[in-house]
Amino acid sequence: MTKKSKKYSEALSKIDREKRYSLDEALDLLPQISFAKFDETVELALKLGVDPRHADQVVRGSVALPNGLGKQVKVLVFAKGQKEKEAQDAGADYVGAEDLIEKIQKGWLDFDKAISTPDMMGAVSKLGKILGPRGLMPNPKVGTVTFDMAKTVKEMKAGRVEFRVDKAGNLHAPVGKVSFGKEKLFENINALIDTVIRLKPAASKGTYIKGIAISTTMSPGIKIDPTYVRNLTK
Repeated sequence: MTKKSKKYSEALSKIDREKRYSLDEALDLLPQISFAKFDETVELALKLGVDPRHADQVVRGSVALPNGLGKQVKVLVFAKGQKEKEAQDAGADYVGAEDLIEKIQKGWLDFDKAISTPDMMGAVSKLGKILGPRGLMPNPKVGTVTFDMAKTVKEMKAGRVEFRVDKAGNLHAPVGKVSFGKEKLFENINALIDTVIRLKPAASKGTYIKGIAISTTMSPGIKIDPTYVRNLTK
């Protein structure tokens, strides 16, 4: 068994493991259990009532968080002609076509998000084995294969979050930094949960969101009362 650090144990002692906190209470508690010397990322975890073994129950999407993620995001765009110019004007860090594909094939991966116009996907598909495992492959299901270049690049730079349920029905996504404070984190969390609710598969029966927890990069998780979600949907 891995031994917990003294600071982690101290943080854990401040959490009632049997309690399901309101989101307000959890966000008040979060700074008290954040002990790292850097500005920790805040992550939300959801347990969904879906069976991802079935294609019609896979929950996947993206959301533009109202307050971003608090980090600099390097955006790469595969595009030509007018769309190349649109991407550059919108603030993309790298824009190109076959030149970028060749560069990536040689091992270069100094970017966080990749976007492509639909007409470029035939060539970009050659990068599937490189970008796919790293979660960088452009995909129409999360809005990264598009001709709406200006909007997409700006959202990515601001901190658009992509998410996908794992094999166990769990979904994890960052929602900001501890330094954001309660109000901004509250807004980001609501935006994420609202999007996940709207993506509920028709094939999912019974309780959709079974559990919620919030944590920082280094902290233990705080369990949140699932009725919060039911109130959000009313």
